[in-house]
Amino acid sequence: IPYLLAVSALGSNSFLSSAQLIFNITKSVEYTACNESVIIPCFVNNVEATNINEMYVKWKFRGKDIFTFDGAVQKTTHGDKFKSTKIVPQKLLNGIASLEMSKEEAVVGNYTCEVTELSREGETIIELKYRIVSWFSPNENILIVIFPILAVLLSWGQFGIVTIKYKSSIMKEKTIFLFVGGLVLTIVVIVGAILFVPGEYSTKNSCGLGLIVIPTVILTLLQYCVFMIGVWMSPFTIAILILQVLGYVLSVVGLSLCVSECTPVHGPLLISGLGIIALAELLGLVYMKLVGKSILFLLACAKNFKYIIWKILLMGS
Repeated sequence: IPYLLAVSALGSNSFLSSAQLIFNITKSVEYTACNESVIIPCFVNNVEATNINEMYVKWKFRGKDIFTFDGAVQKTTHGDKFKSTKIVPQKLLNGIASLEMSKEEAVVGNYTCEVTELSREGETIIELKYRIVSWFSPNENILIVIFPILAVLLSWGQFGIVTIKYKSSIMKEKTIFLFVGGLVLTIVVIVGAILFVPGEYSTKNSCGLGLIVIPTVILTLLQYCVFMIGVWMSPFTIAILILQVLGYVLSVVGLSLCVSECTPVHGPLLISGLGIIALAELLGLVYMKLVGKSILFLLACAKNFKYIIWKILLMGS
């Protein structure tokens, strides 16, 4: 009798275990701004059905049905706020009942996957989490903001040198143009930096990056005007302007490649361009500071020499 009871108990336990579907446990899954869609996994390890007609799947969120699939009638239903939800019915026989939905409809929280196979059933709970991922790395974010701001500050330094050294009425009109251009550029770059700095890939961040990069072409125009006012054009100033144009081209190409990528790999190209622009502004400032003094000295000597020659000619006559 004890032997029969043991066999009976063993058979009972075997029956109970076979009546339950066993799931591959997944505690949580994450999605980011880079995901176009969200997949919540649900895997059954012991599916024995050979026909989809024997399968029934239900997904719930916060106690409410958001998706059902009835294999017996091949019918799918969706919750009001989860119209994009779907599964792949053909994969159910392999134990895959994962739910896919659009990123826009995904809501953070616990989702319940219920699977029924004829007389066997089971369920599992998966938590959906949202993870914030920075568009660029922290170091890249710093350099993208610092280089344009540094270039703008160096441009203001050139403006200060021109304003101090050349005070004629004609030069004042030109310096007003430089001031207005520099002010507009400064405001645009600051606004762009404010929009760009906070975190992940978005339309706002893309617009901010565009406001940082594209208007830097104004720096080339301002530097050209400063050279024309202060030191005229020379092979060195032409080389500085060519370097600055090269930096602008690199930064714009980098921008065009980065704005289309949620995880940009061309950040170094963009940063290199912005760095070259800042370097060109620095070289221009140093040239204005050192060479500008020499030119003023030569102009004064030429003026005095002309005056002496005129006096000599006047005395000879």
